[in-house]
Amino acid sequence: MFVQEAQMSAATALTAPPAPDAGIHYQPQGREVALFEHAYHNRLPIMIKGPTGCGKTRLVRYMAERLGRPLYTVACHDDLTAADLVGRHLIGDSGTFWSDGPLTRAVREGAICYLDEVVEARKDTTVVLHPLTDDRRILILERTGETLEAPPGFMLVVSYNPGYQNLLKGMKPSTRQRFVALSLGFPHPELEIAILMRETAIDAALAKRLVVLACALRTLKDHDLDEGASTRLLVYAATLIRSGMPILDACHAALVEPLTDDAETIAALREVIQASLGGQA
Repeated sequence: MFVQEAQMSAATALTAPPAPDAGIHYQPQGREVALFEHAYHNRLPIMIKGPTGCGKTRLVRYMAERLGRPLYTVACHDDLTAADLVGRHLIGDSGTFWSDGPLTRAVREGAICYLDEVVEARKDTTVVLHPLTDDRRILILERTGETLEAPPGFMLVVSYNPGYQNLLKGMKPSTRQRFVALSLGFPHPELEIAILMRETAIDAALAKRLVVLACALRTLKDHDLDEGASTRLLVYAATLIRSGMPILDACHAALVEPLTDDAETIAALREVIQASLGGQA
């Protein structure tokens, strides 16, 4: 089994492919792995909701490897167009030629196409997804006159962070109801401790202290912070500590500065860190 991620134009972004023999580790929070597998085998598109850094992308990479499918990952953004997904005509040395976009490549190859933070894309972009997310499972290439039927191995996966939704960046109900969906949150403390220990090789005592700290920081969400400290940031903090950086400095770099630019909030977060870690900080 493998995860293959294709090269794309500068208009879109791909995550770097892992080493073929590296293996992707994912620790389930609930039944998300089973739901993903059922959706794949029944040719259903899936939508993953959850806060930043909770493991949405890791889950998709893990499932692509588990299912033995190539993976195309698109980081959606405000300037993402339908052509960025489907493809466009380009001019080369021999004249004009057609270049497939990542969505088209995924359909042709029977791969998994993952649109990360799909609500960031322009509204008209999602229209091209509709024929792929119902019983037709087709992709219409108007510029080439092709209609591609998705093979059994193709799967469309989208994700977004509900905490950032607003009137301008929300998913239309007509699009939402074309997917089966699951929600991920931050792992429960025992699982998050295990994740930190596996990802960074820190000991259980330090992992527990960091998770307790993260829980304290997360209580400030919607008060002083837009987002709480993610599991990803905890891994960063643990990695810095493991490499020899003082705990307070590592937590400031990984758990304070990424969360806010406000000087008063930064000072308050540092106080929370010092109170949580005590004299050992």
